[in-house]
Amino acid sequence: MAFTAADVKTLRERTGVGMMDCKKALVEANGDMEKAVELLREKGMAAAAKKASRIAAEGIVDSYIHMGGKIGVLVEVNCETDFVAKNDGFRAFVRDIAMQIAASKPEYVTKEEVPAEAVEKEREILRAQALNEGKPEKIVDKMVEGRIAKYYREVCLMEQPFVKDPDKTISQYLNEQVAAIGEKISIRRFVRYEMGEGLEKRQDNFVEEVMSQMK
Repeated sequence: MAFTAADVKTLRERTGVGMMDCKKALVEANGDMEKAVELLREKGMAAAAKKASRIAAEGIVDSYIHMGGKIGVLVEVNCETDFVAKNDGFRAFVRDIAMQIAASKPEYVTKEEVPAEAVEKEREILRAQALNEGKPEKIVDKMVEGRIAKYYREVCLMEQPFVKDPDKTISQYLNEQVAAIGEKISIRRFVRYEMGEGLEKRQDNFVEEVMSQMK
């Protein structure tokens, strides 16, 4: 399947990877755009793994305040050099992460940060639910593990689907940025505030409002 310069440009816009790498991926994928995207994602993950041991002590702290001041987010994202910290692409990535946190309300950055006692408590609740649903004992444990994976997708930023492109996770999105920028990038920490959180109040669908701002 043949491809054009426009296809290379489209692939670059979708993945953030350099033009030559996009061209190579399309050649390898025989012009199949979706296969080329997957190839670049796989290579991005490999690139991220190679850079995982490197030190990322530069970066920026960015903020996102939802219209009307209903939700506020502060997030710190690190990279290796001050040069990259000033890069427009890196800053756009950080802004996307801040908006993701506002929209999807994660509690942790990674699965490893979730306290063991919190996971065990969730597992006990899910097991009780499955048994109450009348599920056979022999398949309950398997069901619980599947639901724990869903729990991680809800509370861990890196496991969540990217709200701008639900076909990839935040982890995959980060790996694409590592491949494109050529440096280790890490999301170190964040805080999220929601107006009136913990107080009795009228229920507003803030998630839908935030996502509408991202379109």
